[in-house]
Amino acid sequence: MIWILFESSWTPYIFVVMTGDPNLPCGVCAQNSHWRVARCVAAGLALGVVAFGVGFVGFSTYVGALSTPEQVEPADGIIVLTGGQARVDTAVDLLKSGKGKRLLISGVNRTARLEDLRVATNGDRGMFNCCVDVDYEALDTIGNAAESAKWVREHGYDSVILVTNNYHIPRTLLEMHRLLGDARLQAYPVVNSRLDGGTWMTKPQAIRVLFTEYTKYLAAMARGVLPGSGDDSGPLVVKASP
Repeated sequence: MIWILFESSWTPYIFVVMTGDPNLPCGVCAQNSHWRVARCVAAGLALGVVAFGVGFVGFSTYVGALSTPEQVEPADGIIVLTGGQARVDTAVDLLKSGKGKRLLISGVNRTARLEDLRVATNGDRGMFNCCVDVDYEALDTIGNAAESAKWVREHGYDSVILVTNNYHIPRTLLEMHRLLGDARLQAYPVVNSRLDGGTWMTKPQAIRVLFTEYTKYLAAMARGVLPGSGDDSGPLVVKASP
């Protein structure tokens, strides 16, 4: 019997490797089988932790490198997901500059009126009344994608500018691509805090946000391989402001 000690940066692992001598009693052989199972489980867990860590670093590095584009091609529509600082203001500015025909603000609190949004973004009343739609139904990113897909279909749009925060871009694109079909998506990341060059590693709050978003991204990937993750074909619910 051989004892092997593996020292890692997290904790030491001790594995027992049996010699497999055929002359050993059956009870020892049974123990050998148990140790092999335990060893495989421990190795699998260790590999899983390493893979998760490597994936997190890659995800965070990718997000950190995202920047707000200086130029954006005009599209049929603009979609902005609420929930992050400066998202709606950015989308309104894109609409004002003629980068899209209409704007959908998805995931708006039910107590917020269209006029409230206009005042908050210092938007033009005429532009809001003619060209801004408000979605009150979406409660999360999955809901944002479902309501956005309905909006795109109803208007017959082929191209969309998608506005959300940089850390939210990978998961949002993943959900949107599933439901928007052949529509061309342009990601327009809103960057409130620079995370490039590995600076995210020095910001505890950024690490917490990235870690949470990474786990949600993995969950979204896993959900995508399960049945029943297709489009909800119901009508888009856009409520007029009082």
